[in-house]
Amino acid sequence: MQRRELLISSIIVHAARHHGDGEVVSRREDGRIVRTTYAAIERRARRLVGVLRALGVKPGDRVATLAMNSDRHLELYYAISGMGAACNTVNPRLSPDDIAYIAAHAEDGLFFVDPCFLPLIAAIAPNLSDFLRAVVVLAERGEMKPCALPPGVALHCYETLLAEASDEPEWPSFDENTASALCYTSGTTGRPKGVLYSHRSTLLHAMTLNFADTLGLRATDRVVAVVPMFHVNAWGLPYMAPMVGAALLMPGRHLDAVNLLGLMNAERANLSVGVPTVFLGLIDHLRRTGEKFETLKRILVGGAAFPRALIAEYGKFGVSVSHGWGMTESSPVVTLYAPKPATAQLDAEALLDLQAKQGRVLYGVDVRAENESGAEVPWDGKTQGNLVFRGHWVASAYFRQPGSQVGEEGWFPTGDVGVIDEQGFVQLTDRTKDLIKSGGEWISSIALENIAVGHPQVAEAAAVATPDEKWGERPLLIVVPRTGCAPEPEDVRKFFEGKTPNWSIPDRVIVAEELPHGATGKILKSKLRELYTGPQKP
Repeated sequence: MQRRELLISSIIVHAARHHGDGEVVSRREDGRIVRTTYAAIERRARRLVGVLRALGVKPGDRVATLAMNSDRHLELYYAISGMGAACNTVNPRLSPDDIAYIAAHAEDGLFFVDPCFLPLIAAIAPNLSDFLRAVVVLAERGEMKPCALPPGVALHCYETLLAEASDEPEWPSFDENTASALCYTSGTTGRPKGVLYSHRSTLLHAMTLNFADTLGLRATDRVVAVVPMFHVNAWGLPYMAPMVGAALLMPGRHLDAVNLLGLMNAERANLSVGVPTVFLGLIDHLRRTGEKFETLKRILVGGAAFPRALIAEYGKFGVSVSHGWGMTESSPVVTLYAPKPATAQLDAEALLDLQAKQGRVLYGVDVRAENESGAEVPWDGKTQGNLVFRGHWVASAYFRQPGSQVGEEGWFPTGDVGVIDEQGFVQLTDRTKDLIKSGGEWISSIALENIAVGHPQVAEAAAVATPDEKWGERPLLIVVPRTGCAPEPEDVRKFFEGKTPNWSIPDRVIVAEELPHGATGKILKSKLRELYTGPQKP
């Protein structure tokens, strides 16, 4: 058999040759819609390789991006990895201190930034002067803004550099195990940690997600990439869509419900991928305005559990919801909801229960739940265990962090607790640190939150443990009302009756204007514990 290295550049080459007219639609900072094709993306990315070399980038270097979803960011994905360097996608929602730490830890010599993030770069650049050589603004010459940078750090215009560069004749070939991208965790439990992906792992991840029984993209699909390209490589979408020629619809920073729904309907989107918080806001907008999805049929949601009640509500709008689960350390997708023959016999309510789980394992990775001694627990849908995974796109260690290697058998500890049922469907019951232990019994905060969001006046909910002299811990529920509603705490408590054992019903319900969210959209339970229960639970 012939051997060809599994390189990311092969994806965009295939897209340009066989899906050259496939669309990439981007909304710019000023709201303009810009259209391009995979053929044009490939040409510009090849030219960008020359720009990178002229700016001193060598194979093995890390190059940072600080940008939202766009065609230009897509070009950087392919050019940086395609020349043998690693694309370090930095999350602009992190604190400036964490961003500076990431750039220093990765030794990013270049930053490619959206214009709106120039003040952020100006603030952290003095701390990066040992290695930062230049900042390139993703804009036209006329859109350039002044930015005070330290001496020796150049400021360039992206489009000017591209216009002055010459085309590279072809993409270089090298070992498929070469690093392609570097993503850092959100740093909720300490400093962000780097996960270095390879060309091989990235391509296998994208190929598996394109299987018919997983996400199964087709050339006729039009996908709204709500998940940011700075969040675990947008869950593989920048590779999956060009691989099959599906259109990529990039909302940029315009993730409010009005702009998002407008983009979906105007561009005939049939699939969208993102975190729950965005889709919570979208469904609230539909409730208030009476608007509807004109073409949207599917949503893939991950990053946090999506409540069963909202899965049912999206179903009423003709949209099916699939859960996915994974971490930065797993590229990130490990499980995804898809039916099996046995699920065909389920009634509507039982099917909703199944859809509320995190799905089943993709080929190429594996998951198990372990007890405290490390033994696998039964697949009975009841016995909880610490979830671990391993596979072709699971990290073996953190970047530049000695001693972080996983064990000989390669099982990576996720920090999640869950159960696996007889059919192999995984259901998260909680994060290890978020479980509530009351009177010797475990209470799942996720289960309480899912029930609460089913209340007709509750938009979002979070449950945390509060100290109790008699029981050790008791659940406290914080809820955010739907627009125009004012739920009564006791009414919310009564809503739990018959849906969960009486001993697990929250003792108190607090109504809040909003919940704190982290850089990747997850609810910050640590902040809620500080606000409502005193010192953070260890």
